Amino acid sequence: MEKELFEQREKILLDLMRDQAYVPMKAKEIAAVLNIPKSQRGELKEVLDALVSQGKASISKKGRYGRPEHCAVEGIYAGSRRGFGFVTVEGMERDVFIPEDQTSSALNGDRVRIVVTSQEADERRAEGRVIRVLERANHQVIGYYQKNKNFGFVVPDNPRISVDLFIPEGKDMGAVTGHKVAARILEYGDGRKNPEGEIIEILGHVNDPGTDILSIVRAYGLPEEFPDEVMEQIRDIPQTVYVPEETPPVLYEGEYGLDDLMTHLQWAGELAGRLDLRALRTVTIDGEDAKDLDDAITIEKREDGSFILGVHIADVSHYVPEGTLLDEEALKRGTSVYLVDRVIPMLPHKLSNGICSLNQGENRLALSCIMEVDEKGNVTDHRICETLIQVDRRMTYRAVNAIVEDESPKETEEYRELVPDFMTMKELSRLIREKRRERGAVDFDFPESKIILDENGKPLEIRPYERNTATRIIEDFMLLANETVAEDYYWQSAPFLYRTHDKPDPEKMRQLAAFINNFGYSVRMSQGEIHPKEVQKLLDRIQGTEEEALLARLTLRSMKQAKYTTECSGHFGLAARFYTHFTSPIRRYPDLQIHRIIKESLKGGLKEKRSAHYSRILPGVAVQTSALERRADEAERETQKLKKCQYMEAFVGHCFEGVISGVTNWGFFVELPNTVEGLVRLSALEDDYYVFDERHYELRGERRGKSYKLGQKIRVVTAGVDRMSRTVEFAPAAEELAGKAEV
Repeated sequence: MEKELFEQREKILLDLMRDQAYVPMKAKEIAAVLNIPKSQRGELKEVLDALVSQGKASISKKGRYGRPEHCAVEGIYAGSRRGFGFVTVEGMERDVFIPEDQTSSALNGDRVRIVVTSQEADERRAEGRVIRVLERANHQVIGYYQKNKNFGFVVPDNPRISVDLFIPEGKDMGAVTGHKVAARILEYGDGRKNPEGEIIEILGHVNDPGTDILSIVRAYGLPEEFPDEVMEQIRDIPQTVYVPEETPPVLYEGEYGLDDLMTHLQWAGELAGRLDLRALRTVTIDGEDAKDLDDAITIEKREDGSFILGVHIADVSHYVPEGTLLDEEALKRGTSVYLVDRVIPMLPHKLSNGICSLNQGENRLALSCIMEVDEKGNVTDHRICETLIQVDRRMTYRAVNAIVEDESPKETEEYRELVPDFMTMKELSRLIREKRRERGAVDFDFPESKIILDENGKPLEIRPYERNTATRIIEDFMLLANETVAEDYYWQSAPFLYRTHDKPDPEKMRQLAAFINNFGYSVRMSQGEIHPKEVQKLLDRIQGTEEEALLARLTLRSMKQAKYTTECSGHFGLAARFYTHFTSPIRRYPDLQIHRIIKESLKGGLKEKRSAHYSRILPGVAVQTSALERRADEAERETQKLKKCQYMEAFVGHCFEGVISGVTNWGFFVELPNTVEGLVRLSALEDDYYVFDERHYELRGERRGKSYKLGQKIRVVTAGVDRMSRTVEFAPAAEELAGKAEV
């Protein structure tokens, strides 16, 4: 089409859209209005798409064209270290991709208004442009200061903020290159010019002990100290549960059933309506260094082969009333954050480690889910009730595992009165796990690690953290309680928070199926959808193979992210129709929130006014806590990566054996047995010219035919460590480069 004719048609379309009476239309509707014949509609579409790409027009989710403001939508911008980003828009199934030159001045977390500039016909991919930043999420940045002669730059620690902050002369507080600083943003730039700011705090030099983790804490905006007014509110909270000397008779000596739980004791005050379960043998099972113990277990196997399992959860809501400053602060935090060298708790230590923690030998208030489970692992009956409990022994995973798996004489003798209970727990856990497996629950078992630090925060050791029978016992019991509570309140039609995990995207599953076919595996799909049982079958088949790590990771990446919602749409990974988070109210706000709903329901039902109240606030709680959970996860990963890099600095030049965990067109990643991962760049492969085979995730040499592929074992040398970018670089060991070609 000639340029003059093209511009003429652009003007006609823009004049049409500028008419105040114009409403967004599809291309064929515009053609009808302008009397454009069918033979020229391809040219019309070409002009319309050009207007959209120039930002002069926009296209809606349903393919209607209009002025930019017609089709603008709002969402949250998520940046990337490579400059582009994505916007999550409520109601849109997929995020909108924002190219680097279309981000305007948006930074990670900003609420923005965008227009969709192009969209594939099947809506699998949408691209857009930021037209306005509505609300700023970043008023300051934390980063590494680089000083030039008369000015400087702050390189943000947060990898999702890809632009450096310009610091003019006189606004650097005397910082020098190497300082970690906090800088206030004064101007946000325009996408072409860097944002500008001023340094407001020098956190310390990058090599000073503690500065590295503090920088990450500040970069992610994690709250540190609790406000004075919050601490004042908890000042008078007691550290003991007062029980009158003349207590009602103790219940449940010997075998008991759920029918007994219909009778509430006639307590007064804070004990009103509670069941006294202190006569039951009760234990907590946690890690050795855990201090916030929010779940306890009681168990009994009956003569008919069934079990009574009690999952008793700290009644945190009793001490954190809704709407108080303490509650607002807990919601602001959303979750406790477990960093390498510290815990940033959701609640003050006086609560989390004190009156709310189910400490051994102490009377504690609890919210209990007591389940009757048959010999096949089915929950046949249950009660959810407010209780008074007392933990007999504070157990560790190590000690319980030594009893049930290793049959250690030392631990067996030390805890001999509890050994029968632990063996019963093992038996019931196996039944529950097998039941869950039969329905198709997916069990990803990736290696985790624990980093041991000295008093200055220097990493001394990286220990693999392995799941064992004891950890699985608690995991199985908590999952069962969460499912039971979720189903109960779903059928009550009460306003509630659920933990949901949507089905994988069909296109991603098709791509995964095509890829694993290269390794001789397959998954069965029906009408574009996959059952979680098929995913677990795949994980079973690849277990112990060289490609296990690769295929398991790719499978996980094909899944969607779990989140909190007010709709009970199921949990794909667990193959569960009903699921919630009930068991950790000390460290997760959604658990605390549903405890309030449960307790109101137990005390006479949710009245219309209160139901309306929860229906109004829960959608916001779901969105906020899901976002705060992601923030915590990212911060935890960054501190792990940082300390792993610091640990590997002592091993530059050392040789290790690892497994290729990822392959790209710029090199491949190698994971060591201690979970440290590093990159081997193409430039380090000096023995041949290597080409990336995207279909097979493989680098192959053109001359010798040698290849590097996922799951392959390899010996590497630590070539370097960059603590700033938190990356480790490897190079193939000499014997690898000199080895025979793989054919």
